[in-house]
Amino acid sequence: MSLKSVLCAKIEMKANKDVFHDVFTNKPHHVSTMSPLHVQGFDLLEGDIGTVGSKICWTYTLDGEKKISKQILEAIDHENKVLVLKEFEGDVIDNYDSFKATLHIETKDEIDLVSWTLEYERPNENVPELISLLNFIVGMTKAIDDHHAN
Repeated sequence: MSLKSVLCAKIEMKANKDVFHDVFTNKPHHVSTMSPLHVQGFDLLEGDIGTVGSKICWTYTLDGEKKISKQILEAIDHENKVLVLKEFEGDVIDNYDSFKATLHIETKDEIDLVSWTLEYERPNENVPELISLLNFIVGMTKAIDDHHAN
């Protein structure tokens, strides 16, 4: 029986929220330039960038190890600035039954926030929670924000 888990992080932004949404929707190939310590590459496997159903591949470094993540762009909501990516192949899905990341850019009390929600299923209690991956995503987000704020 799988164990369902959800991890969330909200990061206050210095840069314009529209720019951040645009990066992940229309210019994901620029992420490795903005956050090279985290992400080393991006490839479009199938479809068009920024189109629901397209398949992409990230190469990244987590805890000193090279990793890959092949994802399908499951949903985009430009008005509410939401993007949903589901991993179908890669290092996370090799150890977990499912993995989905949702990016939501929102404004609360006049503060722009990047919100990440990680939903996944662990095959059993011996498989760890994805705290290290959430910390990685927070670090990547801050690096991208710093890149645009400067």
